[in-house]
Amino acid sequence: MKQKNLWYFSEVNAIIVYSSKSSNRLTYILKTLLNEGLGLECKLTADLIEFTESDLPKINYSLRESLGAFTIKPVGILADYGIRDYPIEVNSDVMFQKIFFRASGADLPFDLFGAAFWLLSRYEEYLPHKPDNCNRFHYKSSLAYQYDFIHTPLVNVWLAEFKILLSKQFPALKFKDRAYNFLSSIDIDNVYKYKYKGIVRTLAGFFSDKKISNIRQRFNISFRGKKDPFDCYDFLVETNKHFEIAAIYFFLLGDYGDNDKNHSSSNLHFQSLIKHLADYSMVGIHPSFGSRNDLKQLRIETGRLSNITHKNIYKSRQHFSILKFPDTYRDLLQAGITADYSMGYTNLNGFRASYCYPFQWYSLEIESASTLKLHPFSITENSVSIEVENQKRTFIEISKPLVAEVKKYNGQMVSVFHNNTFTQDMKKNYLEFLSIAK
Repeated sequence: MKQKNLWYFSEVNAIIVYSSKSSNRLTYILKTLLNEGLGLECKLTADLIEFTESDLPKINYSLRESLGAFTIKPVGILADYGIRDYPIEVNSDVMFQKIFFRASGADLPFDLFGAAFWLLSRYEEYLPHKPDNCNRFHYKSSLAYQYDFIHTPLVNVWLAEFKILLSKQFPALKFKDRAYNFLSSIDIDNVYKYKYKGIVRTLAGFFSDKKISNIRQRFNISFRGKKDPFDCYDFLVETNKHFEIAAIYFFLLGDYGDNDKNHSSSNLHFQSLIKHLADYSMVGIHPSFGSRNDLKQLRIETGRLSNITHKNIYKSRQHFSILKFPDTYRDLLQAGITADYSMGYTNLNGFRASYCYPFQWYSLEIESASTLKLHPFSITENSVSIEVENQKRTFIEISKPLVAEVKKYNGQMVSVFHNNTFTQDMKKNYLEFLSIAK
């Protein structure tokens, strides 16, 4: 009787993958899915003898058959380079929900590694598409929206089912358990509505206001010390502390312009607030609309926040989620940013990259994984508010399914709120949201 492999008798957390062709794309996706996603040590080999003689659980990622391994057939995208418009046909599947890059005659009905790479690299955003009015990739152009899986972290679905199949074939394979975590992020595009804007902007505001009630409110806040409607910072600090919530504040420190109307970074009141919030939470730069395609301006804004906080700044989220591949991420890396929170849509809740785990950005421009880690967000209070009005459902009724999806796969839930939306009703919504997202 033939002796069983060593992994049959004792737990093992490593796996060997055979591919006749190695590439940066393949190395990246194996590291992202098998190592970071499932917690397995992964060895890639093109040596058929090494593969067949190894005692480790095996994945055959090639067109070869009868290798006595779990087989996934490649469609070619991971051996390719540059941008090519692959024909994509999305089909429904009982186990994997939605699949594309079909490949018959294997243990999976599709090329999981190739399809996951296509989604995570945001391959479709490099292809010709019709942008929105801010020159952003429109969610309606995405495969996820067109085939109705934008509210599902589809790559996580695939990974979970893949894990089950691997466990059945290799019972002793030990996976690393993941833990769900939640991060509340706050964009500060306009720190105060009326306070501390200087005499010129204050007077201009009085002349531009047409409603007596607005003029009265502006006067009471600017000259009588009444609370500014955008000043929700004590509420946020106390609430996040009470719920033991990790939070991060992204500050807009760009030059004044049509789409960048925050206070000046030299304003001492603004600087004091930034330092105060940095004592309780993480802080990051909110690159301005004016910094898009302008690396020099991006570095200036990052430097401003660094000088105020006396800390190195390495976290960011784009103002208006201005995200253009590969330009935006290339500039962020050159500005010293190593963690970005822009992977999401500002006008629709859901999963832009179809994934709810943080992951490294792969640049199709230079065909290499980068040091920039992406933290996808899946929900913004503005998008929820639009759905509340259109669908006549509550804030929590709309939020809950998205939170549940992330919790199901022990992912990272990142929400986006803005300081200028915290009315009394929004404060109530935020409290209820934290109770389910915590």
